[in-house]
Amino acid sequence: MATIPVSEVGLTPSAAARVAAIAARQGKPAILRLSVEGGGCSGFQYRFGLADGPEGDDSVTETDGVRLVVDSMSLDLVRGAQVDFVESLGGAAFKVENPNAASGCGCGTSFSI
Repeated sequence: MATIPVSEVGLTPSAAARVAAIAARQGKPAILRLSVEGGGCSGFQYRFGLADGPEGDDSVTETDGVRLVVDSMSLDLVRGAQVDFVESLGGAAFKVENPNAASGCGCGTSFSI
């Protein structure tokens, strides 16, 4: 397990607060796992989920007491990204601002490099 500088990939305070609230409701630790998988309409898609703890090859960063864990393969695709939580008339969702993405889909859950 490695510690990631917040400048590498991080959570905004809004995302950290939302993860903390979800984790508290589910009785789990406030740890968000971000991973990237092949698929989606643009080639890669983001996956979010609560984790019980970091795994062997994970990198970890922390914001306001909430940890973000990213596996080593995914880290190469999201380096420099920020995970935010946004609410709008269309709903509420986690959003990844990824400087590595050359393009993305309209819903914001998939991207290409």
